Parts: sequence; structure tokens; C-alpha cells
Amino acid sequence: MKTIIEEKNLKEKIKRAQEGDERIVKAVEELKRAGIKMLKDKEWKIEDKIVMKKGKIYILEGELRGEIIQLHHNTPVGEHGGRWKTTELVARNYWWPGITKEMGRYVDECDACQRYKNQSKAPAEKLMPNAVPEKPWSHISANFITKLPLAQGYNAILVGCNRFSKMTYFIATTEKTSVEELVKLF
Repeated sequence: MKTIIEEKNLKEKIKRAQEGDERIVKAVEELKRAGIKMLKDKEWKIEDKIVMKKGKIYILEGELRGEIIQLHHNTPVGEHGGRWKTTELVARNYWWPGITKEMGRYVDECDACQRYKNQSKAPAEKLMPNAVPEKPWSHISANFITKLPLAQGYNAILVGCNRFSKMTYFIATTEKTSVEELVKLF
């Protein structure tokens, strides 16, 4: 019910916007003076003081376009249906140059659509566990903890872990430790 009311309000806004646009007003006045209700083989016509193209309401540049897209995309009827569904819903009744591109931009910027859209990537492979070490010191992991405040000339910690026994060593060092110095530390 709310959508129907909004659609009626929208038609009134469109009438006011078209009345305020000088190009539309001049074209409509010329049509009235000539006594013509249609131009270019039924492509353009005026119906209930609204300019139509091919039976669809012509929408001027401006915020009305965004309002129309929002009305058809962000409602329970539109259901954030993506660029093609939104374009199809809007293009049933409205027309303006570049309508498809504008729909694409709107959907690409829609927060809800970006959060909940289907991922087109293939699912990740199965995780493979690391091999279980058979004896101490056959598998060692090492990591640096960096960006620490300077203490006794050191600003990083080398953490070495024997994966067999889970024995851990913490060795004070600096962020600028070279490979040769790392070998000496271990």
C-alpha cells in the first residue's frame, strides 16, 4: 500500500519537475500550438500533462531518478534484486537516457547488495593439516613480534617453537635483523 502512495506522490513530483524545465515547457507549448499530441511516429507524446516516450514516463536529470530507483530497488517488491531486476522494474514505466548505466551504478553502491550478494569465486579447497613431527626439532616455526617500544636496544622478539614438544623460545632482537644474524640467533 505504501508503494502505491509513493508512486502517486512521485507522479506529482514528475509533473512539477517537467513543468519547471524550460526545454520540456517549450516543446509542450510547440506541440499544443501545432495541435499535435505525438511526435516521431508515436515515440513522444503528452498524457495527463506528463511527457512520455514510447509509453513510458520521461524523467529529467536530477534527484527524481534516484528516488525512482530507490522506490523499485529498496522496497519489499524490489528486494535488492540486483542490477537487471531493478532495471526491468524501473523500465516498465520510466525512461531516460543512460537508464541501464545508472541502475548499475546504484546497485554497485548499494550497501545491502554488496554485503549479501552471492560470491562468484569457487569455494576454497579443503585445508590440509601440517605434518605431525616424529622427533624433537625436526619441525620448527618462527615468527617475529615487531613494533615494540625500544628496551635495552631491542624493539622486536623472535619467537621459535619446536612443533614436536611445543617448547617455545623468545629471543630479543631488532626489526633490522638480517638473515645471517637470524641464523646466529637460532
